[in-house]
Amino acid sequence: MEVLNFQTIRLQSLPLKSIRRQNNTCYVRGHFSVRCGIVEPSGEPAPLGQKTKYKDGLFEKVFMALFARKMEIFASSSETGTKSKNLGLLDYNYDSFVDVSRKVMQGRSRAQQQQVVREVLLSMLPPGAPAQFRKLFPPTKWAAEFNAALTVPFFHWLVGPSEVIEVEVNGVKQKSGVHIKKCRYLENSGCVGQCVNMCKIPTQDFFTNEFGLPLTMIPNFEDMSCDMVYGQIPPPFEEDPASKQPCYASICSVANPSSSVCPKLQA
Repeated sequence: MEVLNFQTIRLQSLPLKSIRRQNNTCYVRGHFSVRCGIVEPSGEPAPLGQKTKYKDGLFEKVFMALFARKMEIFASSSETGTKSKNLGLLDYNYDSFVDVSRKVMQGRSRAQQQQVVREVLLSMLPPGAPAQFRKLFPPTKWAAEFNAALTVPFFHWLVGPSEVIEVEVNGVKQKSGVHIKKCRYLENSGCVGQCVNMCKIPTQDFFTNEFGLPLTMIPNFEDMSCDMVYGQIPPPFEEDPASKQPCYASICSVANPSSSVCPKLQA
C-alpha cells in the first residue's frame, strides 16, 4: 500500500488576493498552479440534466484516491463478503470515489455516515492539526475570508468550479462565501442523502467543531449549486431546509419517489 506524506504549508504568509483563476486554470501566485479540470466547450458546468465533463490530472486523482482508500475501510466492513478492488493510486477516478461513498452509506444511519466522514477527515490530517488550525485561524473575518479564498483552488476536484462571493454574517458584509456553480459530488451521485450526510453536515461540523471556524453549506437542489459561508454558524439539522428535501426520483438509484423526504435524511 502506497503512503503519501504531506508537509505542513505555512498558509499565513500567502496573501489573500494572490489566488486567482484564468483560462480555466487556478493559480496561487508564487506557489503552484492546478488545472480546474472542466472540459465543457463553454468552460462552465453543463446545464441541469446533463453531466459535466471533466479531465482530471495527477493532483485531482491523488486526492480522489486518498479519500477513496480511507473510505474503503468502512465500505468493506459494511458489505459482508465484498472485497474492495486492489486499485493502484492512479487507478481511481471520480466515479469510483463516488461509488465508495455510496457503499459507506449502505447499512448505516444518518449519524453513522456522518461519523465515518469525520473519521476519514481526521485521518487525513497530521496529529494536532485541528489545534494548530485554531491557532492560525481564530474565528475572525480575515480567517473566514482567507479560507473561502483557499477553497476555490483546493477543492475544485471535489465540487467543481467555484468563486468567492460577498455574504453577510452577523450583519457584516464580507467575502467569506464560496459559490459552487454546480456541485460535482451532487451531480455525480444524484443522491440528496449522500450530499447531506456525506458532505454538507460532516463538513460543517468539522470546520465548526474541530477547527473552530463556523461554516454553513447551503445546497440548492433546484440547480445543484451550493453556497459555503465561512463564519456563519450552521443551524440545527431539524431546522435546516436540506433536512426536508425529497429524493431526485428520476436520477437517484436508491430513491423513494413516494416519500416526501429522502429516506437517507431520516434518523
